[in-house]
Amino acid sequence: MSAIEQQPVAQKPAPSLAVQIGILLLLTGAAIGGGWMSGGYLYGESKPAEQAEVAAKPHAPKGGGEHGADPAAAGTLVQLAPITANLAAPDDMWIRLELSLVLDEPQPQEVADRVHQDLLAFVRTLRIHQVQGASAFRHLKTDLDERAAIRSEGHVKEVLIRTLLFE
Repeated sequence: MSAIEQQPVAQKPAPSLAVQIGILLLLTGAAIGGGWMSGGYLYGESKPAEQAEVAAKPHAPKGGGEHGADPAAAGTLVQLAPITANLAAPDDMWIRLELSLVLDEPQPQEVADRVHQDLLAFVRTLRIHQVQGASAFRHLKTDLDERAAIRSEGHVKEVLIRTLLFE
């Protein structure tokens, strides 16, 4: 036999129970701390959406929420007529968009009509890649909010997307 096979192999001792428990507690604490930090971050991200819900609830339409109701009678939530148009590219794809406007105070119907026409013109310039995915949808909503605020001279505080369909 060779000399290598004859030498006894030294066995490493297993880590002690105290070291194993210490490492387990350290990793558990790190997991709890990371979960607490990410939960706080995500809770902070959700506050604007909750505030938008609270802002929209007191402004619910009176009289059963009729479509196209007069803004003076409906409070500050105005439901626009559905927008149905074809996209810029591909031109054989159609979009149907139902929107509501959150106004700072009751406005004449002309304001809602002006915003509706501008949003219709904007939707006809969209391309399909501009509305695919969650971040693109968020950009679309931001664009609609900005255009409505400009057309209404700052009276529209938010555009609520009720329905978005593609065919």
